[in-house]
Amino acid sequence: MQILRCPAQLQLLEETLRKSLPTTLPVLGTVMTVARGNPAAHEVLVDSWPNFGIVLTRLRPEEHRDPRDHYTNQLAVFYRDKGALRALLGGTEAVDRARAFQILGLQEGLDEAVREVAGARGLHVE
Repeated sequence: MQILRCPAQLQLLEETLRKSLPTTLPVLGTVMTVARGNPAAHEVLVDSWPNFGIVLTRLRPEEHRDPRDHYTNQLAVFYRDKGALRALLGGTEAVDRARAFQILGLQEGLDEAVREVAGARGLHVE
């Protein structure tokens, strides 16, 4: 996963996400915040650029205070491909499994993919 920091990339991503509203809403809000100064210390990650399969937004890792606080460690996700979602949840370092976390998203199948990956790892999902 790569972190988008370039204002031009963030602007292009914002325009792309607007075309898929309302399913992109959780991610779009953070992308807009980061593009406009990022007062909340978030970051935007994509699996590839410019033809991304998944976008993940999260609080910068250095901003975490309590590993048990799943409200602080909220992740928002938008994906074009369920395979990219499963890869994100199952094998990348973008999701820190040592911390409690929440995944926000509006796409059908997100809950199923999370439960599938968590079950394969013996993790509890609420």
